[in-house]
Amino acid sequence: MNADAQIAYGIFWAVYVVGFLIFFLMMSRLFRLIPLYGLRTLLQAVLVAALLTPVESSEVAGWWIPAWLHGGYEAILGNADESIRAIFNMALAGLLVALIWMLDLVRYRLVTR
Repeated sequence: MNADAQIAYGIFWAVYVVGFLIFFLMMSRLFRLIPLYGLRTLLQAVLVAALLTPVESSEVAGWWIPAWLHGGYEAILGNADESIRAIFNMALAGLLVALIWMLDLVRYRLVTR
């Protein structure tokens, strides 16, 4: 890839992360209305796992794409293998985030005693 493509790739990820942070903060403010701590943090964990999970591009080696975007696009195009690969990455990230969420619930329970 040429330098222009690398710069565009970097700009995409910078804009994506800033956009995610703004969206996450706005949703967190909305989630404050939910009285249950566990449900609030579960919704935040789902946002992180669903929107920040990357998958490596099949077109360009070394380039990473948001898995929800890649999986959805490949599913629309009919490429089931690539779509399943993206969904698998999201499932792994979901398991990791679920583990972290459970550990946070244990921490919260111990602190609020």
